[in-house]
Amino acid sequence: MRNCGQLHPGAWWLWSLALGTAATRTTNPLLLALLTATSAYVVVTCRPDTPSARSYTAFLKLALAVLLIRLLFATALGSPLPGTHVIVTLPELPLPHWAQGIRLGGEVTAETLLFALYDGLRLATLLICVGAANSLASPTRLLKSLPGALYEMGVAVVVALTYAPHLIADVQRLRAARRLRGRPDTGIRGLLHVGLPVLEGALERSVALAAAMDARGYGRTADVPPRVRRTTAALTLGGLLGVCAGTYGLLTAEGGTYGLPALLVGLVAALAGLRLGGRRTLRTRYRPDRWDARAWLVAGSGAAVAALLTLAAARDPAALHPGVIPLVAPTLPLWPAAAVLLGLLPAFISPSPRTPAAPKEPS
Repeated sequence: MRNCGQLHPGAWWLWSLALGTAATRTTNPLLLALLTATSAYVVVTCRPDTPSARSYTAFLKLALAVLLIRLLFATALGSPLPGTHVIVTLPELPLPHWAQGIRLGGEVTAETLLFALYDGLRLATLLICVGAANSLASPTRLLKSLPGALYEMGVAVVVALTYAPHLIADVQRLRAARRLRGRPDTGIRGLLHVGLPVLEGALERSVALAAAMDARGYGRTADVPPRVRRTTAALTLGGLLGVCAGTYGLLTAEGGTYGLPALLVGLVAALAGLRLGGRRTLRTRYRPDRWDARAWLVAGSGAAVAALLTLAAARDPAALHPGVIPLVAPTLPLWPAAAVLLGLLPAFISPSPRTPAAPKEPS
């Protein structure tokens, strides 16, 4: 593996979220598969050897479960699409008159399943991109990079993100221990014998974490003048409202004139409010992460993928959203596919891993 772990964690999150944004702009299964393969290659190449880095497999399983549930709902509840290729006819349950528009069972068409597959693949790809960020960026290093105003919120999010990988590692360790002892690790009985020690370990870690945070002075704030507090609240609230209004303007045709200016003004005001709000938090950073040129390239590669896929969706929506009526095989558009391959840049700009020195033999 390449040593990408020294990159700024914010760059990994921006790269992953940009790939997720690109996934929301298309339902083409070939492009979604290419986005998934891109994130998987970068994760396999760059993830560090930490417990949180092993959570990518869990996100893959979660994405597969979401896809299967989407197909199951489409099979059981049907779809308003007027499909003609009937695959199977299920027994249809009669529903009361107040449940008009809903049916259970009936004809399952190929068009319905294909539409559900495309829609489920988009959500599954988004989950996989989030899993890539969780595997590549250390939550503790990400916490150090947050502004002081968001420190308390960041601690809560980081604790939540680190809980899942440790929980998965505990379950795997306890199941392996039970198998070595010749005891069952599946079924209701195995679940009870594995679940109770896992919950006990989680409670012990939470108590130890609370004690460590209290010993380090977590939650203590500095005295800030009332005028600064009011200015901080006004800037932050006004900035967030401006971001919401600007985003709405960019997404609607009527608000195209004010959307971008409102978004920029809101971002500037929100950042200024966060800057002032950081004065309340008494904290220092030990060896802070540097945002260097490689971090700009990593974040920029993801942003380029999102921007180019958004442009492609506006110029050629038929290629990025293949139809299901009539049934046609999806094709891979060339320049959007080339744009997705820009997301592979982080795997090549990182330094090569250092080979550990071989131990010297005793003379």
